[in-house]
Amino acid sequence: MFNIITRKTLLEYCKRYPDAAVALQVWYHELVKCEFKNFNELKKVYSNASLVGDDRVVFNIIGNKYRLVVRISFEYKAIQIKWFGTHAEYDKIDVSIIPYKKK
Repeated sequence: MFNIITRKTLLEYCKRYPDAAVALQVWYHELVKCEFKNFNELKKVYSNASLVGDDRVVFNIIGNKYRLVVRISFEYKAIQIKWFGTHAEYDKIDVSIIPYKKK
């Protein structure tokens, strides 16, 4: 099981993007139960996930309307939420280095 850091951040994104709230909550409840040992195992289940460096993975949410950027430590079973936004907002950031910060 993965520890997702932090659920509060995810809930804040749900408030900011209400049309993505259900999809984000589904993602959370699926990932928290997973036992992936590496990115290849994750990719078999989440074929749209992309590894972008620095242990960061990008998930497409609601098709390709939103993007969720997380940092995953498979060794420690931890997922740190880094960023969430629309695809257009995503195109304006450098996903490999963007730090987590509250808006």
